[in-house]
Amino acid sequence: MKYEQLSLIQLDALREIGNIGAGNAATSMSKLIQKKVDMEVPNINIVAFDEVMEMVGGAENLVVGILFEIHGKAPGIVYLLFSLEEAELLVKQMTNDNSMTLYNGEEPNSIAFSALQEAGNILAGSYLSALSDFTNINMQPSIPHLSIDMAGAILTVGLLPISEFTDYAIIINTKMNDVQGEHNGVNGQFLLLPSPESFTKIFQALGIQDDK
Repeated sequence: MKYEQLSLIQLDALREIGNIGAGNAATSMSKLIQKKVDMEVPNINIVAFDEVMEMVGGAENLVVGILFEIHGKAPGIVYLLFSLEEAELLVKQMTNDNSMTLYNGEEPNSIAFSALQEAGNILAGSYLSALSDFTNINMQPSIPHLSIDMAGAILTVGLLPISEFTDYAIIINTKMNDVQGEHNGVNGQFLLLPSPESFTKIFQALGIQDDK
């Protein structure tokens, strides 16, 4: 499949998949932090690998990344990305402890990191559960892989397997916003990177012709 030749119907289907997954994750996030959370309408981007970095603020942008491998009939990668400030605020709201920080001095705070991993489990699980229900394709997340690093280093992990097949990636990009208007609200970003072989299965499950 040549990504550049996807039809409008196929792109709309991918956008709807992202919309359904994001809506489910927003509901889970709202329950997690006891605040209203909104998901923007997902963007479908067919981009070269270097452009992926620009979508998250540049390759050198320091982020908190939680990566999940998608196991099942439609493998791929899911990223949940936060700035350091957003991740720390999420931990504070989850633990009801305003003194909570990501690091104790130079050492990682194990409680904060565990909370972030648990948040990732809940959000990625609800995201993929909605996708599985919609497509009738089994999709299960792996254990979370949490890292704090430059965006380029974190995203390269997910892009490397795809680079064996193509120089492009299809990114279903969804932003999560705290709708209460706080300047330091919990805002995050979902990136869904299906493996190349997954698209045919997804389109077939939805009854959409796989254009060659």
